[in-house]
Amino acid sequence: MEDRAAKNEEIKKTFTVTGMTCATCAKTVEKTLKKLDGVKFAAVNLATSTGFIVAEKEISFEEIKKAVEEVGYGVTTESPEDVERKRYEESKRNLILAWLVTAPLALLMIYHMFVSEVPYFTWIEVFAGAFVTFYVGRGTIRGAWIALTHKHTNMDTLIFFGAVTSWVTALLDSVGLPVMSFGAIGAMIVAFHITGRFIESYLRDRASKEIKALLKLQAKEARVITDEGEVMMPIEAVKEGFIVLVKPGERIPVDGVIVEGQSSIDESVVTGESIPVLKRENDEVIGGSLNVSSPIKIKVTKVGEDTFLSQMVKLIQEAQGSKVPIQALADRITMWFVPTIIVLAITSALVWYFNYERFLPFVEKAREIFPWIIQTSDPLTFSVFVFVATIVIACPCALGLATPMALVTGTGLAAKKGLLIRNAEAIQTSKDVGVVLTDKTGTLTEGSPKVVDHNLSAELIKIVTSIERNSNHPLAKAISELSQNVVEVESVEEVPGEGVRARYKGEEYFVGKPLDYSKYESLLEEGKTVVEVRRNGEVVGFLAIEDPIREDSSEAVRKLKEMGIEPVMITGDNEKTAKAVARRLGIERFHAGVKPSEKLDLVRSYQAQGKKVAMVGDGMNDAAALKGADVGIAIGSGTDLAIDSADIIITKGGISKVVDAIEISRKTFKIIKQNLFWAFFYNVVAIPMAMMGLLHPVIAELAMAFSSITVTLNSMRVRE
Repeated sequence: MEDRAAKNEEIKKTFTVTGMTCATCAKTVEKTLKKLDGVKFAAVNLATSTGFIVAEKEISFEEIKKAVEEVGYGVTTESPEDVERKRYEESKRNLILAWLVTAPLALLMIYHMFVSEVPYFTWIEVFAGAFVTFYVGRGTIRGAWIALTHKHTNMDTLIFFGAVTSWVTALLDSVGLPVMSFGAIGAMIVAFHITGRFIESYLRDRASKEIKALLKLQAKEARVITDEGEVMMPIEAVKEGFIVLVKPGERIPVDGVIVEGQSSIDESVVTGESIPVLKRENDEVIGGSLNVSSPIKIKVTKVGEDTFLSQMVKLIQEAQGSKVPIQALADRITMWFVPTIIVLAITSALVWYFNYERFLPFVEKAREIFPWIIQTSDPLTFSVFVFVATIVIACPCALGLATPMALVTGTGLAAKKGLLIRNAEAIQTSKDVGVVLTDKTGTLTEGSPKVVDHNLSAELIKIVTSIERNSNHPLAKAISELSQNVVEVESVEEVPGEGVRARYKGEEYFVGKPLDYSKYESLLEEGKTVVEVRRNGEVVGFLAIEDPIREDSSEAVRKLKEMGIEPVMITGDNEKTAKAVARRLGIERFHAGVKPSEKLDLVRSYQAQGKKVAMVGDGMNDAAALKGADVGIAIGSGTDLAIDSADIIITKGGISKVVDAIEISRKTFKIIKQNLFWAFFYNVVAIPMAMMGLLHPVIAELAMAFSSITVTLNSMRVRE
């Protein structure tokens, strides 16, 4: 179980829910969690068996567990992977047991019906059917009983009614009542249901393999250097400040900073980039990445839930657990689906019972097309046939899985490509983006600018570098590298979008935007950024900085245009520098000299034109625009404020990842619509056929299982 106090005193918790079998179960647990005092938001994901809440105050695990158990389900501190593994093993065992009994029973039934009467066959049906229905299918019975005793229904309820009704007909037939036995059919319903669950579980496991791969990268031990030498220590015991030795070929166990040595590090798990990166002393490394070439010593900076990998896994789980707007329709339908089906099944059975002779010509004619329709003169037998078929043909599972399965696969693919989707709604919104507003520095450019020219004295360089070391801006970092000699400066104040102000020896210095750009025209036309230095308001020098354009920016701009999306550059830089960069990238429209508050105004102006806007940025001055955009996309190397304001985080790279995000959104939403269409279509066609007596219960159960498996398989196409 995970919890972390977020900003604004919000507390988020993710946990594993057990005992759920369909969308109605998930909805029931979700409603229960929302009723807990202090819970602002709750979501339960059937596809991943996870619950997620956002609360205004601390809520204990025991409170959550008690609330969930009161409606018949469970909560565990075990990971979804461990729970899924146990469930998989149990379903495999039940699958083998079910078919060991059901397969011979089905063969006997065929022999009994079409070849020769089998002595005591009805009693064989009673005992074999009871074993399969009540022992092998006890999980289904338990799920149905929990639902009924808590005044709701689920998929297990339908299987329970269908299988038990079928078994009761065998019992009645065995004691001499004139009812055709469907005992073997009841066992087959349970066996096919268990088979469908097993296949569905297997496919769901495959669909979420990206997040499982991330979890496997979390180290169990670390080689810690102590006064006594090297000690292999459980990762839970490693603390901030420890020195960890990582040898070539080993995975880095924690987040930290290299304090000795240099090596090529494979960060593909985090960035999606397959080429190893050379890391030296003072460079940061991320837990889960692979040390390729040389031994390195790392000072631990983050442990446990604070590590990048843990946060990455948590963000993915939260996105997979949250909802997209289109899911609201499916949720509303599934809540009423099972009770409606039970009413329809009972109604159709009664109609057939009291009108069987009138409908008999229709049945005989239909049997020419559908040979599986039973031949009987008994209205009760045919009514039971219709009741069982209608009950088992209905499939709320397909409706319930249609959206979450596609989200699981889509968010997993995004993580593989170096994209963390914090808000699942971005999956639905991104497909409609018409304008991408993108910051320049650190987004279209590498964000690692270098000072290429200046006219400052040695003394001024010391003062300027000392001032700039107090700023997080990428340009400030470039300036601060000019000198290692520092002086004590006072009253440092960063003016967003303008520069940095400070005092030294009673004089006020300002390092930032020039008062008059015309003085630096030649430098600006070359695409360089000019930073002016002023002392007591008087210009005393300048620095010319160049930030190389990212390799992927030009290609990304071209692809956005091909997708019908307009790329627009907005920057606080001057117009001439902005124009030079825009020209090199092929961007027709740009806005220069933009202040942070004006970036939000630009977002709103494009939204006022009826366009969906994606904002891409990495700095504190982008935070408001990221929050105001329809989709906020932050570069992972940016400030915490920018990242906290974003819907999607790019862990490595620039605007090319925006193209990936939009493509994944379009593909995922297309799959969701396909899933919902086929789930609705299946039920709309199949349920009336069953009510008309045209479907055999075994065929109905096969079709029901097939619909859920189809939705799951179709969801996996997101990866293609």
